[in-house]
Amino acid sequence: MKIPMNHAWNLSPRAAITLQKELAAKVKMQKPAHPIRVIAGVDCAPTKDKQSYRAAIVLWDLAKALPIETQYAEVSMTFPYIPGLLSFRELPAVLAAVKSLRLEPDVFMVDGHGIAHPRKFGIAAHLGVLLDRPSFGCGKSLLYGHYEEPGLERGAMSPLLSKNGEVLGQVLRTRNKVKPVIISVGHLMDLETAVALVLATGKGYRLPEPTRIADRLVSQR
Repeated sequence: MKIPMNHAWNLSPRAAITLQKELAAKVKMQKPAHPIRVIAGVDCAPTKDKQSYRAAIVLWDLAKALPIETQYAEVSMTFPYIPGLLSFRELPAVLAAVKSLRLEPDVFMVDGHGIAHPRKFGIAAHLGVLLDRPSFGCGKSLLYGHYEEPGLERGAMSPLLSKNGEVLGQVLRTRNKVKPVIISVGHLMDLETAVALVLATGKGYRLPEPTRIADRLVSQR
């Protein structure tokens, strides 16, 4: 798969923040323009020596409810650990895996955040803008914002809010009495569709299958 837009990754933290703000202005929140059949589940993790990042992408066929392609990549780190700038550490490996995809997915479901971020530009938004593809985040933990705990049953949700009350995402219970996940729009996506896709790809676990399998793959390496 081709990557239509890219930029330098070995930036200073100040330059990275400036670039985040510039690219965040390109984010579009809207219903996907085309039907969704293939979902790319994306996850990444540092290697044990902390010198590289590894990424896995699992293409999930929504109609067949099974994975149809998997790609993996490992890339040396060029950026320090700074909260709010993690996509500058992680995305080089993700983009390397994207380049290897034989099929082109309809949407990218990222283990991370979209606009639920201090500058509204988490990894899911960053990836979506670079690829000019629909994307959203399904995070395991809270990065930014506040919410009231949703109900305990699967499907219960509560809005994730900024300090001024803007809706940044939904806190969604994907399994009865299990810690919820954080859903936020990345790019060319709306929140209602993102929530529906997470619920549609669940198979009894806390995480949806595309990112759960990707998470398992990067953890096993």
